[in-house]
Amino acid sequence: MNIAVLGAGAWGTALAIAFARRHAVTLWSREEDVAVDLREHRENRRFFPGYRLPDSLSVADDFASALAGADLLLVATPIAGLRPTAEALRSAGCRLPLLWVCKGFEAGSGKLPHEVVAEVLGADLVCGVLSGPSFAEEVAEGQPTAVALAANDPEFARRIARELHGRRLRVYANDDLVGVEVGGAVKNVMAIATGICDGLGLGLNSRAALMTRGLAEIARLGVALGAHRDTFMGLAGMGDLILTCTGDLSRNRRVGLGLAAGKTPAQILDELGHVAEGVPTAREVAALAARLGVDMPISTAVAAILEGRVSAAEELEILMARESREETA
Repeated sequence: MNIAVLGAGAWGTALAIAFARRHAVTLWSREEDVAVDLREHRENRRFFPGYRLPDSLSVADDFASALAGADLLLVATPIAGLRPTAEALRSAGCRLPLLWVCKGFEAGSGKLPHEVVAEVLGADLVCGVLSGPSFAEEVAEGQPTAVALAANDPEFARRIARELHGRRLRVYANDDLVGVEVGGAVKNVMAIATGICDGLGLGLNSRAALMTRGLAEIARLGVALGAHRDTFMGLAGMGDLILTCTGDLSRNRRVGLGLAAGKTPAQILDELGHVAEGVPTAREVAALAARLGVDMPISTAVAAILEGRVSAAEELEILMARESREETA
């Protein structure tokens, strides 16, 4: 299969490396200097240093040439880049099947990725999401990884999952597009919360409680949006939550650690040098929960801390002062 990976950040580069082991892959960068450097050094020295590109992997800086001959498009931008990429595809008259790997709600509109794509390219375009517990570094290294693929066409999801499935990167088809997207989006907010918890030295008991109640929040929001509750017990729910909340490679967890240390979001993101999707998503999740009447105290707390309305320590006291209640999903 011929795959065009649109976006040469860390995640796009890692997936291009992984899929190039079995498929013909073209990696497109919107930055011409990055593409030139990729071709010359066979390494993404700016965004993903230390991982060599396979000799079979092609690099393109011209959008049209990247699309030429492709069977499948894989958009590997942050969610902020999804709409501009979809608009570029519309301008190019491209109707190829499309997957995205971004996780979050679009800032401002509060839309999930599939809603953005449908708005720009039409609801009839065959498309879906690839999501699950996966760090770019481990995928590029060929460490065993399992992810979920959900689409607006279940047969397409099953077929492409079979095509992409390998011994090291295992891809499982899922019929719940909304659930997979919600799981991938809100777990980043929970990872910020867990980082705050760890940064304040609250211990492993606290971390376990926070993650468990966080998963309940994710499921509540997902079900309110039409997702299947069972989805959140799988790779795109519990699996991604565990990895992002506990892994040292998690950018969103590192945001939480920084907030606990008293740093501002701007300082933290500048130090990271990469996008942490949980930062803009927290505000959208809190707003969406309020509109839908979904109880999401952890997400709301993270949004308040990121907006500077309350400190991490103060918000902890507010959460701990909540009245006792029955444990429910």
